[in-house]
Amino acid sequence: MKISSICCIGAGYVGGPTMAVIAQKCPQIKVTVVDVNASRIDAWNAADLSKLPVFEPGLDKVVAEARGRNLFFSTDIDEAIHEADMIFISVNTPTKTYGKGKGMAADLKYIERCARQIARVAKQDKIIVEKSTLPVRTAEAIKSILDNTGNGPQFQILSNPEFLAEGTAVQDLLFPDRVLIGGESSEEGKQAIQALVAIYAHWVPRERILTTNVWSSELSKLTANAFLAQRVSSINAMSEICEKTGADIDEVAQAIGMDSRIGPKFLKASVGFGGSCFQKDILNLVYIAKTYGLHEVAQYWEQVIKINDYQKNRFSEKIVNTLYNTVSGKKITFLGWAFKRDTNDTRESPAIQVADNLISEQAKLGVYDPKVSPERMYTDLDHLNTRSEQENRAAVQVYTSPYDACHGAHAIAVLTEWEEFKSYDWQRIYESMPKPAFVFDGRGILDTTALRAIGFVCYTIGKGS
Repeated sequence: MKISSICCIGAGYVGGPTMAVIAQKCPQIKVTVVDVNASRIDAWNAADLSKLPVFEPGLDKVVAEARGRNLFFSTDIDEAIHEADMIFISVNTPTKTYGKGKGMAADLKYIERCARQIARVAKQDKIIVEKSTLPVRTAEAIKSILDNTGNGPQFQILSNPEFLAEGTAVQDLLFPDRVLIGGESSEEGKQAIQALVAIYAHWVPRERILTTNVWSSELSKLTANAFLAQRVSSINAMSEICEKTGADIDEVAQAIGMDSRIGPKFLKASVGFGGSCFQKDILNLVYIAKTYGLHEVAQYWEQVIKINDYQKNRFSEKIVNTLYNTVSGKKITFLGWAFKRDTNDTRESPAIQVADNLISEQAKLGVYDPKVSPERMYTDLDHLNTRSEQENRAAVQVYTSPYDACHGAHAIAVLTEWEEFKSYDWQRIYESMPKPAFVFDGRGILDTTALRAIGFVCYTIGKGS
């Protein structure tokens, strides 16, 4: 089946960049990204490419090349569905906050809404591609909705999970480790798989395009994120032992990372992992395990989340304890709010929980992040429902200058590993702070030897004092 028109429902962190790269590499295919959020679509269409709703290095250049040629952003979802041969579903699948599976299971209401809209609009056969991270056997539910509520067209459901790392998403799309496509073993299923393979083959070597059954594809995404998060929690668990024994977590990580069976990636101790996938996918995996009565399996994966939460709480407690067991009325400055560098995404960012803990101790927070808006920071805190919106705004001041943010602070906490933090005039910062001046490096990126020479009292996760 030759694909001439693609529609992607969902213009977020996955849908936008993925479709931009497909459009760039396949100029013969019309690619339309649709979303119910009109302001988001307006941002994708903005003349000023620095205003794109997703910040990813290199994304602006990809969008500039394809937008208006064969890449379009629209709120007219019905029209895009009608003319598309292939429809990607890339909407949010948050963790349920209600009912059965609350706090663990994926909330599939947006997925079902998409399926019902496709069934209502479609008049010709379509290939439906799951791009959102979904629990195993979601494709079965989507196909049931389409087959039972549609107008007669035939639908093939493919699973094509993304393996993007935010901050390097464009490079990950251009040079992927693998592209995973799952589908049915029927003749129609095989044809649908090959139609999607042919799109990726415009720039991805065939040997890196892996085809499986749809269930294996869905589960592989959850498993990959669970394994990566497990590595982060494992090294973070060791970081506290290092602090107590006088070992250096970076030296330990280097030593074990040189073992070819382990490897060096995801062994950087930190204040904890964040992002849209790790916690959500592990909780989903826990729910699946519990659903099948696999309680020991569920408990194993739950511990990865518990260690991550513990690390965030341990970091905020370290700040309070070091500042003479009280931060009441003291200014604590956060450098960074995004969950990692080179992205404006704050979902599950460790900074949110650390901030919440310190505000509960009556600290006054100053925050500087080069890419995250004040509105986003306040919304993140408001969603915790710890206190009123007014109380959050009274407790947190967001700055556009790091030097202003640090001025008068009793302590500085590094929560995101932005490269620019390393090159600040730390002597100037030191002189603007009450003494003793404290630095808590939650990402292990600063030259603490140089900072101590200036006069700072420094704490770095995983390193003895």
